[in-house]
Amino acid sequence: MKKTGWSQGLRVGVGLAAGSFLLAVGFGAFAVTHGWPAWLAIAMSAVVFSGSAQFALVTALAGGGLGPALASAALMNLRFVPMAAATAPFLPGGPLRRAVQGQAVVDGSWVAAQRPGGGLDRQLMFGATLAQWPAWILGTALGALLVPGGTALRDLGLDIIFPGFFGLLLYDALRAHPRLAPAGLLAAVIATTCRFLPPGVALTLAAAAATLSLRKRTP
Repeated sequence: MKKTGWSQGLRVGVGLAAGSFLLAVGFGAFAVTHGWPAWLAIAMSAVVFSGSAQFALVTALAGGGLGPALASAALMNLRFVPMAAATAPFLPGGPLRRAVQGQAVVDGSWVAAQRPGGGLDRQLMFGATLAQWPAWILGTALGALLVPGGTALRDLGLDIIFPGFFGLLLYDALRAHPRLAPAGLLAAVIATTCRFLPPGVALTLAAAAATLSLRKRTP
């Protein structure tokens, strides 16, 4: 029988935290090399806690536009809308309490908390997220404070974490849902043909292709 609850969630979270930590180091260094003060990068990780949105925001802001930056980050996080809707029935309490509990809805934790027969183990999800959050903040702090230079970022191989992260996201999404291939292909075409545009604009247009996956499809 599959173990459930806080203790299992913490065990699952430790494994997820290891990957989150390395990615966070890359984000901290990436943000600082793009002009962010270390404290701001750390604060962003503590509050936002979303690797894809954070990388997208920093990249787009480097292109010189707040609007495209916010749009890119928002598009990256659209996936949390259906995830939160599916989780809501399993979160007890009033609106405020449920909103606080909903902060534990992050990718790895949410997937691990799915029950084989349907439903969601909210305590497992809480435990998994609790283990990852401090690792994300600590990794960001180390990257931002100890890897301040662009040369160090490249020498340590941290510069490949950013594209590698998005590549893995795409691979996992297409492997689990092959029907999303047209959206991924469209995003690749847009990103390739819009290279002459500022990074923020190009990223926003490419991310917009993901909205194709939100259309209602019949089996």
